[in-house]
Amino acid sequence: MRSDHHPRDVLLIGGASGVGRSRAAARLAEARGAFTVQFDDVVAALQAATPPATHPSLHLFAAHRDPERELGADRVLELQIATAQAMDEAVLGVVRNRLSVEVPAVVEGDYLTPAAATRAAAEAAEQHRRVRAVFLHEGDPARIGANYAHREPHLGPRPARAAVSAGYSHRLAAQARAHGLPVLDCRPYDTLPQRLAAALA
Repeated sequence: MRSDHHPRDVLLIGGASGVGRSRAAARLAEARGAFTVQFDDVVAALQAATPPATHPSLHLFAAHRDPERELGADRVLELQIATAQAMDEAVLGVVRNRLSVEVPAVVEGDYLTPAAATRAAAEAAEQHRRVRAVFLHEGDPARIGANYAHREPHLGPRPARAAVSAGYSHRLAAQARAHGLPVLDCRPYDTLPQRLAAALA
């Protein structure tokens, strides 16, 4: 572990699906000897443990096998934002838990909101600890679609999903800037690890 990083640092990496966030987070965690938390796993666990009847805000897509086709891109984007906001307390719970362990952590996911990241950083500062956040941005649906095709070729082209993801990326980037959090363009990919490390220094 590098000595210039506080042993209890928690780094939050947010960004829409398909922008290269998970790969970038994994490389950063490896470089820093950090534990990685994929927040998507937390979301899946919460949804599995709660019924839609009592926790509707966690199950906004439960009744839709093909949300983009059934609801349209604008409505899917609205529901994605609402789902992310419903997960804010879970984000804070994960961060609090990671700060209790003497191992640095990287928490990454598309349901990390700038509002939750800001709250987590403020809570940590009160305890003389550090939580830092950065949001990765890719606003081109074609590029996101190409990333999906490379990652999951068996699913075929998904232009509607890519369009929603690009819209969500724009929304997250705007919110992050409003909270004074760094926003990094994903491209060029070959310099992203260095730019990400610099943003979190």
